[in-house]
Amino acid sequence: MSYPVDRPPLILASGSPRRQSLLAGLGVPFSTVVPPIDEEAVVAPGDPAGLVLARARAKAEAVAAKHAGLIIGADTVVVIDGDVLGKPVDAQAASRMLGRLAGRRHEVYTGLVVVDSLTGEKAEAVEVTRVFMRPLTPGQIDAYVASGEPLDKAGAYAVQGLGALLIERIDGCFYNVVGLPLMRLGLLLAHFGIDLISSARVG
Repeated sequence: MSYPVDRPPLILASGSPRRQSLLAGLGVPFSTVVPPIDEEAVVAPGDPAGLVLARARAKAEAVAAKHAGLIIGADTVVVIDGDVLGKPVDAQAASRMLGRLAGRRHEVYTGLVVVDSLTGEKAEAVEVTRVFMRPLTPGQIDAYVASGEPLDKAGAYAVQGLGALLIERIDGCFYNVVGLPLMRLGLLLAHFGIDLISSARVG
């Protein structure tokens, strides 16, 4: 069995518009398939790195079971004091998360897994970025939550949106905080002979 083209197509196993936008910005052709899994149901013992890898792997493998190509799975969480913060379930949860993050440092973990659906070969990595959030008043937290932006974001903020006003500085990969560490992805795809720089369509 082989791919119908010279090189395997890239498939992003994600419904995240932010990940889709980041990958599209590279000018590299790809398609998107939303993985048919509940990521919150995926559990993994150990540290946050193990959790995001397990979830990314589950997403990639679920799509690889039905589609031919190099499948990209990703999962992102925010970690503070060893606790994993996922997406808030409602506005109250978002306010609690932001109150905890305000004025402090936290880490953003993204697990990346690329699966060749025909051979089952995998390449995996975890990217970690340190984020320092500015102190926030209760009124500022309420206003940000009321904007609606935090409600589908890990840690209840979007660094590329209005949430940029909350962040003092970032140590590490900015794109990791958005949800798809592009340099790390390029290294994983290079394992399969895909050079994203050479594959880009400019203009």
